[in-house]
Amino acid sequence: MKKALLLSFGLLITSFVLKADEKIKINASEQDAVIYVDGKPSGSSAEIKIDKGSCVTVKVVKTGFLTETLSFCDKKNAASIPKTLFVDMKRDDSYDASTKIDFANNDIDVRTSKSEADAWRLMNQIITSQFDIIEITDRETGYLRTAWAVQSFKGNTIRTRVVVKLGSNNPLYYKIKLMSEQSGEAGTSPKADEKFVEWDRILRKYENIVNEIQTRIK
Repeated sequence: MKKALLLSFGLLITSFVLKADEKIKINASEQDAVIYVDGKPSGSSAEIKIDKGSCVTVKVVKTGFLTETLSFCDKKNAASIPKTLFVDMKRDDSYDASTKIDFANNDIDVRTSKSEADAWRLMNQIITSQFDIIEITDRETGYLRTAWAVQSFKGNTIRTRVVVKLGSNNPLYYKIKLMSEQSGEAGTSPKADEKFVEWDRILRKYENIVNEIQTRIK
């Protein structure tokens, strides 16, 4: 009797070659994970039959865990593999290092009773305590933008920045946006804009920056 094959890797595309008409049964370590076969959900387990000369792609997905991607193909004269695959899902460390925040990637109005000079100085102090590089700062127009702060995880790359825009001089208020984006893979260059999409989570080390600005420039 063939033994089950244990898989324990994240965000890797793993290819298997099957003999014609073989079936593979897949189960995941997380009971509420969803297995997608060529983009179609099949629940927490799946039995896959690969047609001759074709391939299928399987993804095992659960929020807070690394996505597992598997590829199965039917080719002639190929050695067979075990009939059962067990996918041992691993925690997504970027998820564990972050928190979901409603205002991620949205403008937040921050009003102040302070003078323009004092408000601008305080905002700069707070932002530079968290971000090393300011790309653009222009007090006259009330615009500030930090460089992307990048952190790489096992299966993800997160980039974060703050953008400040003057909302109005009278009454004085600013629009502050805490931008958070993910690439879905480790080691992505922060300059690879095409690989990043907005993320509705914020790394915990930045989650209080907007509240701190709101509190200190009242």
